[in-house]
Amino acid sequence: MSVVNSISNKENPFPERPALIERILERKNLEEAYRQVVRNKGTAGIDNMTVEQLKPYLQNHWASIKEELLTGSYRPKGVRKVEIPKPGGGIRILGIPTVTDRMIQQAIHQILSSIFDAEFSEFSYGFRAGRSAHQAILRAKKYQEEGRRYVVDMDIEKFFDEVNHDILMSKISRKIKDKKVMNLIRKYLQSGMMIGGIETHREKGTPQGSPLSPLLSNIMLDELDKELEKRGHKFCRYADDCNIYVRSERSGQRVLKSIRKYVEKRLRLKLNSSKSKVARVHQRKFLGYTFTKEKEVRIKVAKESIQPSNSSAKFLTSDSLK
Repeated sequence: MSVVNSISNKENPFPERPALIERILERKNLEEAYRQVVRNKGTAGIDNMTVEQLKPYLQNHWASIKEELLTGSYRPKGVRKVEIPKPGGGIRILGIPTVTDRMIQQAIHQILSSIFDAEFSEFSYGFRAGRSAHQAILRAKKYQEEGRRYVVDMDIEKFFDEVNHDILMSKISRKIKDKKVMNLIRKYLQSGMMIGGIETHREKGTPQGSPLSPLLSNIMLDELDKELEKRGHKFCRYADDCNIYVRSERSGQRVLKSIRKYVEKRLRLKLNSSKSKVARVHQRKFLGYTFTKEKEVRIKVAKESIQPSNSSAKFLTSDSLK
């Protein structure tokens, strides 16, 4: 029996232009979303349902879930709080949805990606099909080979915790007009985190750990990308990690001051003053890598990223990063 066999095959009354919510709930899209959730595995949400238990659950309950999604009455469950250590110290907090909500979010992600991704910046590398951190590193190397040996290393303070919901929804609404989809996305944004058996209300942020979060982060920061392109800057962005490459420290300080104002005014986000710096490229790390200061630019693993068992930094070639 198919995972989403209970999905109705009723004739669409508007076959030429189905509503976006109907595209999201099409059988083919849902099947792919289910397979992706199973491939990703992951821990259970607050209902303790595992990915192995998802198939029989959907076979028994999908018809009613779909009806709620179509009528706009569906309410996502809260997310489970998970703390994981950061490589450089500290704790990263994840919000893990239930496997059912992960499948629904993945289905939304697949359709929205086909709408938004084509217009994202060429220099945005995070969480996009056919793009990777390695490509961002190679682009950064190219900038340095052109003589840009200083970097404006931008660190957006607690980005995933501080995203303004109204600003994000406004950006989404420029392309998405289906009110049911918009309301569903906002419900997912507002899904509280379960702490000590109590669900906390969420007024901002898009918690890491959900299938939608990476896409929403790219939608939020696409305006920043476009602004950097408009100003003629050479940059690489991977999610909330963004580096701008310049030819001098003085130029970098001017860029950092200007971009700080833009981020705070337009996006209502803040740059971390202690982490956002202008420095020579070899003095900073980007996505776990750094670069040599010699005339010939070489890529190497940053010290913080080296496993304890490895006593020396590993130098990388362009071929090894492909």
